[in-house]
Amino acid sequence: MEHSFIDYITGQAMLPPRGSEFAGEVDLVFIGIYWLSIILFLAITIPTVYFAWRYKFKAGRVTPHQTHNTTLEIMWSVGPLIICVGLFFWGLDGWMKYAVAPGDSMEVVVTGKQWLWQFEYPDGSRTVNDLHVPINKPVKLTMTSEDVLHDLFVPDMRVKVDVIPGRYSMIWFTPNVLGPHTFTCAEYCGKDHSGMKGTLTVESDADFAKFMATGGTEWEEYRDRNDWAGWGKLQYERKGCNSCHSVDGTSSKGPTWKGLFSKNESFTDGSTGIADAKYLEQSMLQPNAKVVKGFEPIMPTFQGLLRNHEIKGLQAYIESLK
Repeated sequence: MEHSFIDYITGQAMLPPRGSEFAGEVDLVFIGIYWLSIILFLAITIPTVYFAWRYKFKAGRVTPHQTHNTTLEIMWSVGPLIICVGLFFWGLDGWMKYAVAPGDSMEVVVTGKQWLWQFEYPDGSRTVNDLHVPINKPVKLTMTSEDVLHDLFVPDMRVKVDVIPGRYSMIWFTPNVLGPHTFTCAEYCGKDHSGMKGTLTVESDADFAKFMATGGTEWEEYRDRNDWAGWGKLQYERKGCNSCHSVDGTSSKGPTWKGLFSKNESFTDGSTGIADAKYLEQSMLQPNAKVVKGFEPIMPTFQGLLRNHEIKGLQAYIESLK
């Protein structure tokens, strides 16, 4: 995105694109503090440099001794107090506006876990690392964590809130720019913290309704090309499978997917079985039913998180990893 000279002067060039109504007010506060900082910096630095030069030491010159200056002392005490109080009430005004979501907000329950984001919609359907919302309608995010401290950060929406284990936090916004917007975790949460990110997609009412019904249309392109493995690879990255399962044979928290399809596996209960399509689907939806020997039962269930076409894609992708 190109910025004009005015954008650099005002500080707007330092900010990501605006994607919500909320963003404008946040930017106004930021730019106000930005310019206040510049003005105060110059008001302090320029006189300091001037006085250092003007009153530098000269042999034989006696500098008058000043005990105090009442006017100056009042200015540097009352002035900063007024500025701080003004900034406080400016920020409080914004906080009051956005502390409580409108009653007609669409509520999405957000769960952070190492290392993915899970979103549950009002109809009970869920997605991983992929949030879809309708344009020009308020969205309320109710958030918690299953393990450690996370932080949901959506720069374009000016949304950034800690997601805390054992507690619920809330933020809301009204998206007004169609298209994809990146979100990430802004609180270091372990080894794969940098990969804990995804896409918030703002859609028209019709597209959002179709997404809720079918999961969108993107998968149809892969179906028409008969590229189920390619669709599965995309799900492998989006659903966070890559945080526990490698595709090159290296060891991780879960079994590698390389050479897994049709492999004879041994399980912790003493049984054995072939890793066919049925077994793979069961492992996604009921991961603790058959735990591979040598691994811990740490995989969360993807029941309700995967649609049939996503499961089919993952099965095809695993099968392709000979």
